[in-house]
Amino acid sequence: MAEYLRPQSEEEFQRNFKQKKPLMNTTEAFVESSRCLFCYDAPCIKACPTHIDIPLFIKQIHTGNTHGAAETIYDSNWMGNACGKVCPTQVLCEGACVLNHAHVKPIEIGRLQNYATRQAIDTGKVLYQKGPSNGKKVAVIGAGPSGISCACELSALGYDVTIFEANEQPSGLTVYGTAPYKITNEEALSEIEYLQNQLGFEVRYNAAISSAAQIQELESTYDAIFLGVGIGPTSTLGIKGEELAGVIGAVEFIRELRFRKYELQLPRRVIVLGGGNTAMDAASESARMGAEKVYLVYRRSKEDMGAYSFEYDLALSAGVQGIFHASPKEILESDGFVAGVEFVKTIQQDSRLVEVPDSEFVIECDLVIKATGQAKMGSFLGLIEGLSLNESRRIMVNHETYQTSNPRYFAGGDAVNGGAEVVNGAYEGKMAAQGIHHYLTH
Repeated sequence: MAEYLRPQSEEEFQRNFKQKKPLMNTTEAFVESSRCLFCYDAPCIKACPTHIDIPLFIKQIHTGNTHGAAETIYDSNWMGNACGKVCPTQVLCEGACVLNHAHVKPIEIGRLQNYATRQAIDTGKVLYQKGPSNGKKVAVIGAGPSGISCACELSALGYDVTIFEANEQPSGLTVYGTAPYKITNEEALSEIEYLQNQLGFEVRYNAAISSAAQIQELESTYDAIFLGVGIGPTSTLGIKGEELAGVIGAVEFIRELRFRKYELQLPRRVIVLGGGNTAMDAASESARMGAEKVYLVYRRSKEDMGAYSFEYDLALSAGVQGIFHASPKEILESDGFVAGVEFVKTIQQDSRLVEVPDSEFVIECDLVIKATGQAKMGSFLGLIEGLSLNESRRIMVNHETYQTSNPRYFAGGDAVNGGAEVVNGAYEGKMAAQGIHHYLTH
């Protein structure tokens, strides 16, 4: 188990947040690509949500055609570099690698993908260009993975695309909500710049769309609109003490950490509430920032967590302590600040979670990080006439075209899937662009 001292400089921060998938050098890429069996009907392709021809790009790397490998990747996935870094490859392409059946380490597909795309980005290799203008304009709301992918695909098809982004940087949660040991800000932003330079789509930053008047203006200006708005801020728990100083949402915490880095001061004792991958990131990051005690508390069992097992193992290796079957009842206060959390023990009874009478206990802490889900964008989506949402407040779409119940609107990413991986958002944005193209040309 690692013990981390609080980073005092950029160098110490980078040491504590060493990349999980470091960039390969040319020799490493050549050796690793030589291990691929180049399977017919390869299971790794089927396991990839964007269906990249993985054996092909690995063979291209092995034969020295690195830029050709990058093109093979980007042809299927416009977020190819980011996905090579942040995708849970252990359970997707690498998890499907046939070498697993021989009890041999699977091909490091994610790192090879990152190697090829970084070669193209770092050399500025031009692989694409904006298609001949067809005179039609499309607005994209949100510059996350789905919005960027939609814009790239539409630009290649000849559309004039404008992205409206509420933040001052693109890439959505890839920049604002992903742990720094998975991808750096510089890596994420350089990929967007690389694609934008070739495909020519426009991004307007600090340009939130939040009123009916703005919606009407978009509808009168653009032929179609893509919604890639994500799923909003952290949800409330609805318990006493939630408003205290020292209580923060996990996504908001990760965002602050990514931009302030070693300047962010963490207290000694941290409690992270939740059992998803974001909770694992927040807990691991807290330990890497030098917190002495980090408790990851989940109301159900370890087996019921939504997080991948390797993400939990990573948090444990950073020094995080897991506590299960404990539900928060109240956040305790001392002079307006967090002093601890009162929990009650729980048990599972016929798929229901039941509190154990007289089982309350307190864990003292100085910071509470809520990783208990994110609120939906219902108030914004309610501004759009005829837009249907399901009972979970997600946008309902045709899953072949990603067209919504309002035919001029298409949608993808977290606002549709509820919070999946970057690769899912990239796929949905690309498919929505094809749906928009079919809608506007037929």
